[in-house]
Amino acid sequence: MPLPVVPTIADILDRALDGENISPDDGITLLSQTTAAAVETIRATADQLRQQQAGDTVTYVVNRNINYTNICEQHCSFCAFRRDAGQAGAYWLSWENILEKATAAVETGATEICMQGGLHPTAKINGRSLDYYQQLVTTIKATFPHLHIHAFSPQEVQFIAREDNLDFATVIGELAQAGVGSLPGTAAEVLDDRVRRVLCPEKIDTATWIEIVTQAHELGMPTTSTMLSGHIETIEQQIGHFEKLRQLQQRSLAKGDTGITEFILLPFVGQDAPAPLRKRVGRDQPVISDALLLTAVARIYLGRWIKNHQPSWVKLGLDGATEALRWGCNDIGGTLMEEHITSMAGAQGGTCQSVDDLTGAIATLNRPSQQRDTLYNWITINY
Repeated sequence: MPLPVVPTIADILDRALDGENISPDDGITLLSQTTAAAVETIRATADQLRQQQAGDTVTYVVNRNINYTNICEQHCSFCAFRRDAGQAGAYWLSWENILEKATAAVETGATEICMQGGLHPTAKINGRSLDYYQQLVTTIKATFPHLHIHAFSPQEVQFIAREDNLDFATVIGELAQAGVGSLPGTAAEVLDDRVRRVLCPEKIDTATWIEIVTQAHELGMPTTSTMLSGHIETIEQQIGHFEKLRQLQQRSLAKGDTGITEFILLPFVGQDAPAPLRKRVGRDQPVISDALLLTAVARIYLGRWIKNHQPSWVKLGLDGATEALRWGCNDIGGTLMEEHITSMAGAQGGTCQSVDDLTGAIATLNRPSQQRDTLYNWITINY
């Protein structure tokens, strides 16, 4: 009986360049490479695919991140952000605080407000969680109707639905009516329930995350997608995550629904994370080389299905994020203005970048830069 033919790296990469979907086994083969020559070939292929699928222009968005509370009922093993009510460091922004932050963002030219926060069990209006989340949005939209509100992860959608005994479609529809324009694809961590039982046992499971994102697409609500990498997951589980995202996107687009606008790799930062996971992982900051290889394989695996790829300058630092633009990324992210979730875990990348910071970093690669909106439409604004 003949032995099975094992594809070479060149075979896998050639098929990817021809627009084929590589298989999970192919993806595992790519992530298993350790020689400098093989890794450089993977990088170059990802960069070539980036050029084919998204062009040479590097985009960015002028935005502000608002983490409205860190009071949370859950206890994720990687999270240094959450607090209990009354605990030192706990906070819950007032409506005045929210509007002040949005006003400051508009004054810098922001086109987007991104909002995510803890699952605060008493954050309700008239006894309803949904009313509170809607007011988070309308507080901003009533004054700045032009701002795109990118807010509330699938976990927050599930939390609202559970608290108010609603289905996911109702929650998403009501949030859209209040003014939410897109959902962050966070709370994905790794879409493998064996990993989730360690990282975030109280969070939604893989199937529920996929269900909520799919439901959002069916209702005309675009989403992003993410993966938290570099902790306890295996390369097989990393590729399994990519496969689930690719299948989800294929199904959504085949039905004519909206879909995933971008993929963002989020390398694990453990410096100030809870001790048990930090000790298990054994390091405080991301391994840049691992993150870059995974970035390249994400571009190759997700292919034409998710064409916009973004690094996290908060986690990698601006230099690391700039290098990721050579490994398959076509977008450098947003200005943010503030960031608490990752910075409280000990990230060293900072919490704010100016437009000049971002465009200056892009210029070092001799590639053009372009401001975009949340949905990747190019825009020109005169400051």
